[in-house]
Amino acid sequence: MAQCKCNLIIDSCCDLPFGVVDREGVELIQFPYLMNGESRFDDLYQSTTAHDFYDAMRGGACPTTSQVPIPVFREVFERAVASGVPTVYLSFTSGLSGSYDAAMLVREQVLADHPDAELHVVDTKLPSIAEGLLVYEALRQRENGMTALELATWAEEARYFVRCEFMVDDLEALRRGGRIPSSVAYAGAKLDVKPMLSVDLEGKLSLVGVARGRKKGIKQLAEYYQKNGDDEGADKLALVGNADCPKDLVRLKEAVSKLDEQAVFLETSIGPVIGSHVGPNMIAIVFWGKDRRCGLSVADRIARKVKSEG
Repeated sequence: MAQCKCNLIIDSCCDLPFGVVDREGVELIQFPYLMNGESRFDDLYQSTTAHDFYDAMRGGACPTTSQVPIPVFREVFERAVASGVPTVYLSFTSGLSGSYDAAMLVREQVLADHPDAELHVVDTKLPSIAEGLLVYEALRQRENGMTALELATWAEEARYFVRCEFMVDDLEALRRGGRIPSSVAYAGAKLDVKPMLSVDLEGKLSLVGVARGRKKGIKQLAEYYQKNGDDEGADKLALVGNADCPKDLVRLKEAVSKLDEQAVFLETSIGPVIGSHVGPNMIAIVFWGKDRRCGLSVADRIARKVKSEG
């Protein structure tokens, strides 16, 4: 193993198992949430269990979330600078939270005081275990000897090769949190279907289909993997996440394995911050696949070019 040339800051919205990210040179920023009037932090289920969290939601609890406080970013970034080690922060998507913008603001302030420090902040434009897959690979690239600049540059390109799709029981929790329009949630409820969602290039949620029941939804997730996986690559790792529906997780792995015997799985539980917005029984699959930018229309490609040059 090459010697690590940089440190990494990640946040709890990556929804990876704590044991995966608990290593030297890696700092975890815990997103806050409010449950039954009590302030808590998403610590990747070190202080509670996924079952207890989602059971509370089933019992009527309506947890709410907020951005990472500015002082938290300042403390973490000041520690990174004080360490003297170049550092990269892989941030939860700006499409669903203002935390990335807050992090960038604090970064500018910290670097103004420490102009010789090296601190990169990358908008992953990915939520939950989609962000988790990017973090998981970033950990490996870091340990293979990437510099901070190389890792930040890698992440800004690699994020477009992360493929994700997930199924939720209904859209009410997402509507309540303002992540989707009320009209979309209303239509989904009336149709009595299981919504299938993904994430667009800006890191926002998009409704990509519906399923008539969970069994058909799981089948659609497996077919999405088969259709969009990287056929030319050797990396067959798939992150499979669930919001306290372990039996469906087993069914999803079985469905994927029937289509691809080489598939390797990393199981994880959807954390309380993401879980506050998707509700119990969400199930997801994430993997490395084809460049998501390739599906853009000519008009959208021009629009992206204009925005990047603006």
